[in-house]
Amino acid sequence: MQAPPAPFATRPEESRGRFHADDPEDGLRSPFQRDRDRVIHSTAFRRLKHKTQVFVSHEGDHFRTRLTHSLEVAQIARSIARALGLDEDLTEALALAHDLGHTPFGHAGERALNACMTDYGGFEHNAQTLRIVTRLERRYAAFDGLNLTWETLEGLLKHNGPLIDAYGAPQGKYARSGLPRAIADFVHFRALRPETWPSAEAQVAALADDIAYNAHDIDDGLRAGLFDLIDLADLPLAGAALAEAQDLKPDLERPRLIHETVRRIIARLVSDVIARTQRNAEKWRVNSAEDVRRLGRALVTFSPQTAEDLRVIQRFLRRNVYRHPKVMDAMRRAERIVSDLFAAYVSDPGLLPENWRERVLSDDSEGFPRQICDFIAGMTDTYAIEQHRRLFDLDPLFR
Repeated sequence: MQAPPAPFATRPEESRGRFHADDPEDGLRSPFQRDRDRVIHSTAFRRLKHKTQVFVSHEGDHFRTRLTHSLEVAQIARSIARALGLDEDLTEALALAHDLGHTPFGHAGERALNACMTDYGGFEHNAQTLRIVTRLERRYAAFDGLNLTWETLEGLLKHNGPLIDAYGAPQGKYARSGLPRAIADFVHFRALRPETWPSAEAQVAALADDIAYNAHDIDDGLRAGLFDLIDLADLPLAGAALAEAQDLKPDLERPRLIHETVRRIIARLVSDVIARTQRNAEKWRVNSAEDVRRLGRALVTFSPQTAEDLRVIQRFLRRNVYRHPKVMDAMRRAERIVSDLFAAYVSDPGLLPENWRERVLSDDSEGFPRQICDFIAGMTDTYAIEQHRRLFDLDPLFR
């Protein structure tokens, strides 16, 4: 059900605009609808079809990829935004774009590429997303990147909270490592107010990501046989959802039982976010989008009990899925592919495809290791495997 616009919603007619001069608005779409459409039509978005979520693509056609995950995040995010009276188009644009910077092979590829880039500024997928939408996409005549609105860039940059404190010190996950170079060097970094919280729409997209990957990793883990339904019985949220699903119909076949369980997990989490956020807004008297940024804490949250229940589920998934021997073995081989490719291209850029070879050799503004990093980060799983096989001709990994 569509709620009336919330007083703290982001309003497209009040957008701060884009950093580059652009075509006039067409009158058919809001600025945030145009952002969403630019993300969907980007090369980086299409590549998500063959990028791993948890399971490498050759292991089965029914496991989630970064593309299907992004679509599921967008659906959940729009549902929450609609119930809260937020701007659905901005929320959807952020949800669809949030994983553009991921490497092949998921977090295993990211770990390997970060290790390869230790001497060149490191690698981090959120920073790479910013790099893609501001620099690497080359589609428009007047600018590099997608020239997204201020609000969309802000949401992508700090959807998990402020990046720096009032004194400029890195915050959150960057407190120890410092800001990634791709973020710190962004020419409009300070203009995006990295010390404040992002919009409610960005916060919704971030929690929709949490909901989607936790629920759907349960689904994929069950379908892969890494654990069984009975293992969910004692888990908070999941156990109750399973019990409800089992009561629907005697002897319900396993695929239906899995689906009915997972959809109930998602519904519980979505309902909790909506109810808690409405309570937060009333309690803290949040009456504008600027109030959200200046609140000093997240507006869009789970209730404390649900947040703790979700942490229990995440520990279960870490133990039974992400650290399962089958998954760990595949990820070790994936890391080797990424590391081997980086070493080969750095040693001999002539091994790169012609268009990238010309780019690396003609543009020395950032050094060719960063551009090689861009090339590998943009690869799909299948393309990375093919290139490794072509260059090394060893017993093919993942064959």
